[in-house]
Amino acid sequence: MDSSRNFLLSSHVAPSPPVKVKAQEIRVCTNRTCRRQGSFQTLETLSGLAPPNVAVKSCGCLGRCGGGPNLVVLPDGLIVGHCGTAARAAEVIATLFAGAGGHDPKTCLDALALRKRAEIEFAKRNFTEAELLLSQAIDLKPFGGIHITFKCRSFVRLELGNYSGALEDAEEALALAPGYSEAYICQGDAFLALNKFDLAEQSYSASLVIDPSIRHSKSFKARIAKLQEKLAAVKTL
Repeated sequence: MDSSRNFLLSSHVAPSPPVKVKAQEIRVCTNRTCRRQGSFQTLETLSGLAPPNVAVKSCGCLGRCGGGPNLVVLPDGLIVGHCGTAARAAEVIATLFAGAGGHDPKTCLDALALRKRAEIEFAKRNFTEAELLLSQAIDLKPFGGIHITFKCRSFVRLELGNYSGALEDAEEALALAPGYSEAYICQGDAFLALNKFDLAEQSYSASLVIDPSIRHSKSFKARIAKLQEKLAAVKTL
């Protein structure tokens, strides 16, 4: 096993030197032993912190049960062990992508925590507080997950009636993550609220191309029905 693999398999990740890998996907073992060691928390944290061009998925046993929770970075096949806390997951992300400029794991975790708090406030319909928390998260300029934060703030601004702001946030999310289906839905919602029906249809169609499974979701069907209703109303004028 080479030195870079030993480096990441240790119980702590040092800030330097960076490990240079071509990460396109991170798979986290959620098999029985790793699951008991906290791999679901690891999966959730990595999903929230990963850059937009890196997919995070669960997987089966990686064969290192004594050193779990384990994950593998593809396509290099780099195995990372002892990744059972949010802090450790953030350290791994920062180390893997340090070549992009170096990033503080704590900043990424702080931004993620703010986003989680905003989700709670959103569920309570405290939209102004949710927007404030998401803006604070964006201001931290975390390395990963910021496209998700822009998407979340877009939804919040729609609820607040700030349709132009919602559109700006959706477009920021898409600039960071061009293949982000949920951001296209946000963009479509903003266009719909602004009565730009043709553009809304284009955005919804783009989201469907990226993720065909949403065609069967109740929320997507409701959006299309609302769009068709508004288009029909315009045609009768």
